[in-house]
Amino acid sequence: MQARVRIQTEDFDLSAEVATLRAGDLRVGAVCSFVGTVRDRHAHLERGSPVTQGEVQSLELEHYPGMTEKAIEAMVDAAIERFDIYAARVVHRVGLLLPTDQIVLVAVSSAHRGESFAACEFLMDYLKTQAPFWKKEVTPEGARWVDARVSDDAALARWGLSISNR
Repeated sequence: MQARVRIQTEDFDLSAEVATLRAGDLRVGAVCSFVGTVRDRHAHLERGSPVTQGEVQSLELEHYPGMTEKAIEAMVDAAIERFDIYAARVVHRVGLLLPTDQIVLVAVSSAHRGESFAACEFLMDYLKTQAPFWKKEVTPEGARWVDARVSDDAALARWGLSISNR
């Protein structure tokens, strides 16, 4: 049986992860997934004119091995209790990442799409606020640690959870 949660430095393959999630489970009628990528949150795109250089040059993620996996496993357990889903997978990368690199995958299977969509969104909101990761952004001005945002806490609160990171 594949692990529900993996923390790794190497990239992941969405197709392979989804295939593993649903392998042999004839009940699955829906799989929803979210793939987050490293972006330059300072860059602004106008339709038809992609930004070729932004301010974020890299993002470095750190974690506590063992503790991080345990915390995310608890999040997956909470999603399974809350939603009518069959399985969930979370793959999160750590180490040095560059703009456009994949950083996180959340994939959820269920009988119907509504539960999968909701559980996927719940897990991402939970991950953004509660997963023990530390992010350092490198820009032309230097490196700085990225703080949790108020909007992330608000996203978690809509699930009836009010756990602040500040």
